[in-house]
Amino acid sequence: MAQDEGAPDAFRRTDPPVLALTLWPHRSLSRRGQRWVLGIVAVGLAVPLLPFLGTRIGLGLLPFSLAALGALYLALRRSFADGRLTEELRLWPDLIAVERREPNGRVRRWQANPFWVRVGLSDEGPVERYLTLKGGGREIELGAFLSPWEREKLHRDLLDALAGLRGGGPEER
Repeated sequence: MAQDEGAPDAFRRTDPPVLALTLWPHRSLSRRGQRWVLGIVAVGLAVPLLPFLGTRIGLGLLPFSLAALGALYLALRRSFADGRLTEELRLWPDLIAVERREPNGRVRRWQANPFWVRVGLSDEGPVERYLTLKGGGREIELGAFLSPWEREKLHRDLLDALAGLRGGGPEER
């Protein structure tokens, strides 16, 4: 994401935007839920080992059970970290801006004049109902982590907001 040269800095503005949205991935499992899943899986892996405690078979199966539990822990940890991704969209009459905060802390910014911004929704992308914003010499994806119907609703909302700024009605699509 890039920033237009000479354009006002949307990320330092104090006037309220016409539209402000914060997008984030759905998180179906809380930290507490993760602990429960790990506990249930640990018990599930331990029960078959109980008859073999202290035998060669038990000692042979134990590393595989621990490896499976460790892999699940790392996957859940990674999933939770990826859930920190956010995209903030702000729209003013003279500027539209998107700020994407990656899970690793990296911040990517894009801004353009809303009069020239085009909102695209396509089935020809990395995800179903791929939503893009094009303007300021660049095209960015928006909400790739959302469900297809959420991207469709966001598409309609953005078109309506931009049409309202341009003086057209919602039919200006």
